[in-house]
Formats: sequence, structure tokens, C-alpha cells
Amino acid sequence: MMRRSCQILRALALGICWVGHGTADTQNTGLQPYQMVRSLQLVQDRIASGDHASLPMQKKLLELIDLRLRTAGEEDFKDSRNVQALMIYAMSGGNPSTVATSLARPELPDADRDAGAGILAYLVGDVNQARAALDSIDPVKYPDEISAFLSLIKGSVLASEEYDAAISHLDRARLLGPGTLIEEAALRRTVSLAVAKRDATRFLAVSEQYARRFLRSPYAAQFAEAFIAGVVELRSELDLNGLDQTIAWMTGEQARTIYLRLARRAAIDGDKQLLAYASKRASEYPPSEAESDPRAELYSSISTVTSDAVTETLNRLEGLDGSGLTQKDRALLKAAKTVANEVVAPVKPTALPAFEQPEAEDAPEDTSGIVETTRARLQAIDKLLEETAQ
Repeated sequence: MMRRSCQILRALALGICWVGHGTADTQNTGLQPYQMVRSLQLVQDRIASGDHASLPMQKKLLELIDLRLRTAGEEDFKDSRNVQALMIYAMSGGNPSTVATSLARPELPDADRDAGAGILAYLVGDVNQARAALDSIDPVKYPDEISAFLSLIKGSVLASEEYDAAISHLDRARLLGPGTLIEEAALRRTVSLAVAKRDATRFLAVSEQYARRFLRSPYAAQFAEAFIAGVVELRSELDLNGLDQTIAWMTGEQARTIYLRLARRAAIDGDKQLLAYASKRASEYPPSEAESDPRAELYSSISTVTSDAVTETLNRLEGLDGSGLTQKDRALLKAAKTVANEVVAPVKPTALPAFEQPEAEDAPEDTSGIVETTRARLQAIDKLLEETAQ
């Protein structure tokens, strides 16, 4: 670890000198693009393991590699290691302009140029062009570090059309890049892909793998979003108790946040079973503060706003301190209180006509006013609930 840190610091120190002395000196440092990319990969490994402080270092290294590639000569690209470094730089989010210029160099092998064209298309967001360019590219024919990246990209661009092929590529990316940002990204994308294809078994398995390995990643929040969306989308096909295996790997605060967010979604969607499950689980992870979290009270109360205990529920809702809620949750609280008030409010009967109706044929009561009023109230409530889901 100490040796790796020294390598990274050396690359940064040299890079600072390059920036200070201008581009003319970049070719005289003796450091090749592939050497700089190795330092980039070390930094990325640290990011994957949860070292968020390395994110600025990654950005700086990408800038320095960009500078080095733009000043690279013909001899530099005759070294296959530098060609591979160009591809890794591109797949790490490098400058598209620099990548395009480098790919146009005549000394690049055609096979690498073709693969590079697909990578460049993916880099600029042209998924269709990337899919077409990479169609004939077999990632297995490349060294493992290139193959892992190419597999990740092919799996991503095939996701919407060829589920099995996409999963195969993403699985290969994970196997070839264990513990790296490649594996981290492949797991996240597999989670989303499993949801899209309603593959509940794979969704649970891959979610647990991610939780075991990458919860400290700076991209873990994206996983959390995909996980919550997946639970809601696959609700009818999931055993709720199976979620506990994934969430058990999280810290108490992470687990509590996940359960509360699931409870909120369930409250909005009217899923009483999921709401009861998530609220109960959230209560098992009390907040660190001395006072209770108003979110838990809000979500657990929502499921009873139309029950026989609605009066008690309304009292609890009225007693909640909205200052501890987000703007969206305050809107949800407002909607819940509106619903509860409508349930307990007495219905005012329409006044009967002043004259008696014939006994043989009673005139029907004119309830159109009640119906229209109720419909308007329900529409207003629905609007409030829809707004909280935005």
C-alpha cells in the first residue's frame, strides 16, 4: 500500500511540474502514458474501496494524462502499452476530443482503432453508434484490464436489446476486475437491468453482492436509488424478508434510511404490506439523536388514515413537528391530514323539499351536490399525493 501511494504521489508531483512549465516539457519527463494510467488505476481502486478523498486526485490525473496524450509522438504510439493506455483513459471518462485525435493517428492498429471508435461513441453518449462499432469486437481477445472495460461497455450498450448477452458481458467485467470500479459499475448496472427484465432472483443476488463489497463507494447512492426502485417495481415477485439479507450488510444509519424511503414509497403507493414491513424494520434502527424521527411516525400513521382508528391517527399527525421533515414529506403530511379530516368529517345531508312526497313513489334524494363535493375533495387529495411522489 505504501509503495502504491508513493507511485501515485510521484505521478502527481511530476504532473504539477508539467503544468507549471507548459506542454513543451511533457515529452521530456520520461514518463510514458501507460505509466501514468497505472497510477490512475491505483487511484480508482482506492475510490472503489471507499476513499472519497481520491476523487480530486483522479480528476487531476485525467487532466495530466490528457496533456501527455496530446503531446505524444509517433514513437509513443508504436508501444502497444500506450495504445492500451489510451483506451483505458477513454473508458475512464477521458477527453473525447483527445481520444478522437489519438485514434486518427496512422500508427494505431486497425483492431484497436475499431474498438476505440466504439469506446468514443459510448463516451459521448451515442449508444446506437457504440453498439454498432463494438458489434464485431470480442473483449476476450484483449488483455484482462482492457477486456474488463470493453465487457462493461458492451454489457451496457446491449442492455436494452439483448438481456442474456448483456448479463454475460457484465458478469465477465466483474470477474476480470474484482474490487475495482469496473466491478462496482457492473454490479450497479446489473441491478438496474434485472429490474427492467423483472428478474427478481438476480436482483436480490446482485444487490447483496454490491452491499457486501461497495457500500463505501462514492457511487453507492446510485445503488440505493436503483435498489429502492427495484423493490417497488418487483414488489409482487419479491419475498420482503429476502431484502433483509442485503440490508443487513449496511450500517445502522444506511439500513434505517433505506427502510424509511421504502416506507415512504409504500405510503404513496398505498402498499400496506410493504409499509408495515418497512416501518417496523426502520423502528429497529433508532436515530442517533435523542428525539424520535418524525418520518417514521408519519409513514407508520399513513396506513391507518382510513381505518377505524382514524381519529387517533389524525391526532398523531396533528402532533407531528413538520420542521423535521423535508419539503416533500411536509406535503405528504398535509395530504395525510387532509385524507384523515375528510374521513372523520360528517356528511351534511341535502335539505329535503318542503312538501310531502306521495307514499307510493318516494322521490330520490338529490345527492348530486354531495357527489360533486366528494369528488372534488378526492381529486384534491390525489393531486397532493401525486405531488409528493415527484
